[in-house]
Amino acid sequence: MTGYDVAVIGGGIVGAAIARLLGGSSLRTALVEARDDVGDGTSKANTAILHTGFDATPGTLEARLVARGYAMLGDYAAATGIPVERTGALLVAWNDEQLRTLPKLREKALRNSYTGCEIIASADVYRMVPDLGPGALGGMTVPGESITCTWTTNLALATDAVNRGVTLLRGHRVTAVEVGPDFSRLACTTGDITARWVVNAAGLGADTIDRLFGNERFTVTPRRGELFVFDKAARPLVPCIVLPVPSAAGKGVLVSPTVYGNVMLGPTAEDLSAADPADRTATGTSERGLRFLLDKGRELMPRLLDEEVTATYAGLRAAIDRDDYLIDVDAARRYVLVGGIRSTGLTAGMAIAAHVGDLLAGHLDLTPRTVLPDPPRMPNLGEAFTRPFQDAAAIAADPSYGRIVCFCERVTRGEIRDAYLSPIPPADLNGLRRRTRAMNGRCQGFYCGAELRSLVETRGGSL
Repeated sequence: MTGYDVAVIGGGIVGAAIARLLGGSSLRTALVEARDDVGDGTSKANTAILHTGFDATPGTLEARLVARGYAMLGDYAAATGIPVERTGALLVAWNDEQLRTLPKLREKALRNSYTGCEIIASADVYRMVPDLGPGALGGMTVPGESITCTWTTNLALATDAVNRGVTLLRGHRVTAVEVGPDFSRLACTTGDITARWVVNAAGLGADTIDRLFGNERFTVTPRRGELFVFDKAARPLVPCIVLPVPSAAGKGVLVSPTVYGNVMLGPTAEDLSAADPADRTATGTSERGLRFLLDKGRELMPRLLDEEVTATYAGLRAAIDRDDYLIDVDAARRYVLVGGIRSTGLTAGMAIAAHVGDLLAGHLDLTPRTVLPDPPRMPNLGEAFTRPFQDAAAIAADPSYGRIVCFCERVTRGEIRDAYLSPIPPADLNGLRRRTRAMNGRCQGFYCGAELRSLVETRGGSL
């Protein structure tokens, strides 16, 4: 049984960010992930938007941490090579009610200290996005909204944590907790561990872990969001993120470019059963959901539906019965809950970690170590930036960067090798996809799948 000062449960963006922060101190920290890879749950499948926080509910913890996280992640992305495209966003009003809502949204943005929004007329809307469907009455610009890569963000934070000395325990699903006078024992599927403090950042399983500590204060309802991914040929149609005016029913369906060069349509918002454990892994798409998105797409941008669909997918968000993050410290049991972190967790993750650090400062010595390793430099997955197959100098130094394995996404053998030599190598094909974009393109692995499977079986082979 291995002992730690702090065990962070959950290897998504928030858990990895917290582990990274703790790894900067002298504390012995473990990042405990139930799945075989980091970022394999909620964090892997969202809209990948770096939010300004303009539309957050003013005065909430979420609003404060999203605004802070926007700046923190922006700086961290520049330091680590996480791809970010500053596309901006446009909210489009399609009826009189939505048009009347725009001034209220701008006022909300100002209350959130975001001053960049501008209300524009219908003609300006179509100048910005000429291929929108007919009938737009006006809009509001949000120039700070950006697109990024959630996969690289999660992996960068977890890699940084490991480089700082955090122990990553993959495949460790916590099944029971015993709180003792000096430490807690976590019974895991692959061996027990002990820790003086436990941080619960388990996402969809946060309420389950919370109950293991004897609480009955919230329930996670998996909210499924289905999306279409259109071929790269559709990218010129969508120069920026196109957002609907939010309503009481939610934020609605957006059209957005992705950093991989595609266009995304979605998401839906379907609440699944909180009581059925199977629904916490129900990431399959549905005929009803995809039909709904196609109908919305015809209204928003009819020309988009003439383009080829590369993929459909669904993600699950950890919705709870309150409109804010649920972050709480139980000093008596040396336990921190970080729950109810919805899709804004991508943007807010580093700020959430800083907030948790502030809450723990009175209980643990978080004094930063004098010397810390530099942040990791991540492989670029963004289409707008130089990729290895385009880098003549890199190819001259190492010809494996000129040997393409996945032709749809131009992924090279050098990148596959690097993924397996990294501090957190992939555990399977999906992990390799998140690290390299392999199988992410038009053929979805039809042509490269066999070769990639052989490489996975040999953990990169003799590359």
